[in-house]
Amino acid sequence: MSEIVTLDTVKPGEKATVVSIDGERDIKKRINEMGLTRGSVVEVERVAPLGDPLDIKVRGYRLSLRKEEASKVAVEKL
Repeated sequence: MSEIVTLDTVKPGEKATVVSIDGERDIKKRINEMGLTRGSVVEVERVAPLGDPLDIKVRGYRLSLRKEEASKVAVEKL
């Protein structure tokens, strides 16, 4: 059974599929423009010592997301 969580709870080395993005329209648009769209596979590469930011890999490139942004992204762990 698959587990739906927010991206900020995914540990380094784990992969997940984006299910939905929550939040205001501006936040959703910004996250979508970064390549985090529904169905895309993300891999968390590194989490900074205090949990902010998260370094992720999506669509072949690397991104840094604030923990607050990552908490808006619902994912299904693979």
